[in-house]
Amino acid sequence: MAASTHTVTNQPPPLVGHDVFTSDRVLAEAVDRHTAPELIDGVREELTLLGRSAGSAQAQEWGFQANENPPRLRTHDRYGHRIDEVEFHPAWHRLLGKAVSAGLTDAWGRPAGHVRRAAGFLVWSQVEAGHGCPVSMTHAAVPALRADPALAAEWEPRLTSHLYEQELRPAPLKPGALFGMGMTEKQGGSDVRANTTSAVPLGADGEYLLTGHKWFCSAPMSDGFLVLAQAPDGLTCFLVPRVLADGTRNVFAIQRLKDKLGNRSNASSEVEFDGTWARRVGEECRGVRTIIEMVAATRLDCTIGSAALMRQAVTQAVHHAAHRSAFGGELIDKPLMRNVLADMALESEAASTLAMRLAAAYDNDTDEERAFLRLAVPAAKYWVTKRATPVVAEALECLGGNGYVEESGMPRLLRESPLNSIWEGSGNVQALDVLRALQREPSALNAFLQEVGKARGGDHRLDRAMKDLLGELADLEGIEARARRVVERIALVLQGSLLVRWAPPEVADAFCASRLGGDRGSAFGTLPHTLDLATVVDRARVEA
Repeated sequence: MAASTHTVTNQPPPLVGHDVFTSDRVLAEAVDRHTAPELIDGVREELTLLGRSAGSAQAQEWGFQANENPPRLRTHDRYGHRIDEVEFHPAWHRLLGKAVSAGLTDAWGRPAGHVRRAAGFLVWSQVEAGHGCPVSMTHAAVPALRADPALAAEWEPRLTSHLYEQELRPAPLKPGALFGMGMTEKQGGSDVRANTTSAVPLGADGEYLLTGHKWFCSAPMSDGFLVLAQAPDGLTCFLVPRVLADGTRNVFAIQRLKDKLGNRSNASSEVEFDGTWARRVGEECRGVRTIIEMVAATRLDCTIGSAALMRQAVTQAVHHAAHRSAFGGELIDKPLMRNVLADMALESEAASTLAMRLAAAYDNDTDEERAFLRLAVPAAKYWVTKRATPVVAEALECLGGNGYVEESGMPRLLRESPLNSIWEGSGNVQALDVLRALQREPSALNAFLQEVGKARGGDHRLDRAMKDLLGELADLEGIEARARRVVERIALVLQGSLLVRWAPPEVADAFCASRLGGDRGSAFGTLPHTLDLATVVDRARVEA
């Protein structure tokens, strides 16, 4: 055996064995803020248990295993029978089972359900993001199913169950069920009204046979799917079960799995329907209106998921800088590195604070909060998801060459980071949706202005940004071409107002100076040197 050539020193220890929830001051404060006092102890205990699991070496290994062993499609069994099954690595099922048992599909019927569920989703998604897809769609299917009280009574207890079973069998025989969604087709993409999948009524009321395809159908091993198809009176929402009540497989022909940039643990498929049995959800010709509540909930999950990616990336960067020495001292104490870390930490804190405020609005469930969500959800989805990629890329760079190596986990975060900006409507779709809300629903703008107005007088740069935004909204000339600019300002003003109200003064000051006052460059690490950046970075630090 050769003698040792050197001693390994100055390498940061692995970031394992910590509580992902309680070590996240921003998230823990948000949960305290938005949870009733009589519930907070139970909610904290629940999230602390999940946070400890998320920070464990075992859970992190599951994340690596699920991505290193992507799902495989089996169209036929050994005898030639069509089965259309997707095989997942056991780690996928462990991750998904933990998410379900932690209540991440159970928000709609329990006190503080959306806040505790959003916080849990933000925590557990940091372990591995791909399995969050079926978790999100199952959670989001509940309000859509409520368009048909009979269907909701049958399916909602299954979707909100804390028990996970991976086998395909009739849903009534399972202790819990997962849902997927199929909206887009080859010829239309986000323009779902161009869908050609047809739905022919059967003799029984509400039953149809579908013929057509879906171009993107993720989590195809789910128990049921909400899909859009053209019924005699127009585009309609349908429930398609994978297994029929008599135990036979519904026609659900999986053509292939997508070879994606990231999100590789999750199966995204192309499927075809050929006499596929379906149950109508809501009325004919009201498909978009029926499924839109599901879309809104998944859009919020895209925001939460991106906040989770940013939080994990920033956590890794700060941890590395705190345990790595160079040029005579720890990196975290170097003024330029501190500036970079603080700049990223601002993005992460603003994203988490906004995501949790939106979750709380779902729990509050008043007319004013619903109007606020109508504008704030697409604006947040547009902006927060777009910030994920630059934040993750910069965080990766903080680790140097080590960050570019798969073992660090940073490349997986980077590949995942563009996804939430694409799914559930890409940037232009979100921006145009905000314009529709502004033009057709005056109550949405009023609710937004009331929300940001609660911070008026707290920072002069925020006040000026509010005034400038009103000027933008008053000028309708070329509004569609300016949609992204307008929505960006809406999101930044909203984030700034929340930080002025709830974040430490050092954080709010840095955010308003750089994001609203324009005192920064185009790259991260260009904050004004006069700010208290050490305090900003310290809030993002985790001690394992």
